[in-house]
Amino acid sequence: MTDKTLKGGLRRRDFLATGAAAFALGVTGFPAVLRAQATPVKIGLIHPVSGFVAFSGNQCREGALMAIADINAAGGIKSMGGAMVEAVLADSQGKPEIGAAEVTKMAEAGIDGIVAGYASSISLATSQEAAKTNTPHVVDVGVSDKIVQRGLANTFRFGPGYGKIADFAVDNLDTINKAAGSPAKTAMIIHEESLFGTGTAGLLQKRLPEKGIEVIDVIKHANPTRDFTNIVLQIKSQKPDLIIPANYYNEYVLLARTMRQQRIEAKGIYSVLGGAASNYKFVKEFPEAADLIMDCNHWFNPKSDVALQRKAAAEAKGLIYTYEVFLAYNAVLGLVDAIERAGSTDKDAVNAALAASEMDMSYMPYGATKMVDGQNEGAQPVNTQVQNGEIEVIFPAEFASAETVFPMGG
Repeated sequence: MTDKTLKGGLRRRDFLATGAAAFALGVTGFPAVLRAQATPVKIGLIHPVSGFVAFSGNQCREGALMAIADINAAGGIKSMGGAMVEAVLADSQGKPEIGAAEVTKMAEAGIDGIVAGYASSISLATSQEAAKTNTPHVVDVGVSDKIVQRGLANTFRFGPGYGKIADFAVDNLDTINKAAGSPAKTAMIIHEESLFGTGTAGLLQKRLPEKGIEVIDVIKHANPTRDFTNIVLQIKSQKPDLIIPANYYNEYVLLARTMRQQRIEAKGIYSVLGGAASNYKFVKEFPEAADLIMDCNHWFNPKSDVALQRKAAAEAKGLIYTYEVFLAYNAVLGLVDAIERAGSTDKDAVNAALAASEMDMSYMPYGATKMVDGQNEGAQPVNTQVQNGEIEVIFPAEFASAETVFPMGG
């Protein structure tokens, strides 16, 4: 938040204190004008804070709670008399059916909007259930394009889907490869078994040959997987130029560490939505395994003061600033911005405001916000690379903080 916004929040608290004093005068005979405290706006946060993706789910929850705290500190929802935003928390346990059940409970309790649910499979279930009551639902991370292709008038996503991400990843890989003299001609894709991994792998398998890169194998693994030795030995025997992982955090880390232990040699490790490749936790804990890994993923604009201030605030709370944190933060901002413009929590009005959103998201490497069938068409990923223990943006050029190192080893 900017100093100006924070000062606005302080002024509001000063105003409330003054109001309390006015009330005290009023009961002793002095005139007083009283205004009832605005009814809080309740937003449901449904994330997998237990189960195999608990780290990412908790990161989402923390990012969403940070946004709510900042909104309330800035004066709440001004068009509704300064209504405060209250979080209603639920744990999907990483299971779509539990996520959907939590939506039902929230709808019955009169929730005003929902932000959910990290994984694509969970987001599909929660948004479908929320549609039954027309409850506004903003997806934070889930990248499956099926989420916004079902004609649900209540479902919105401010970040990019995996169709756009995969296209962006392949086009940028082609640019990076050609700039280096096209050393990469073969690839292997290692992906997790859910909708996210299989969908991403399918798109890459189709697009990479168009760029002259043969996909020599696609290997699917279960969630969770605790031993990648056999998979890594397959990689070692087939010797692909590129290794392309698409998995959640724990499995990504184990795969990368096993490849390091087995001394896998490749011209590049190029993730698409890698669960750990753009994650400071992985980079700091396993710097050798992370070194020079490239990723096409969600990221913030490293040239934005607002983005850097939010990163610093998250780190001051002891958080690792992963994409889960800022995407969930953005989702809450988008939902509250719509409620602010609607001036009420009427579901039709909020959904209409979300559909017409033009929220300033220059703190992300995005173009102008424009919703088409619930999808922000201005959203896009970036390419990052781990260099010298830091996560650097390497593409697009206007957001880049470092030059690309490819192939690995120079």
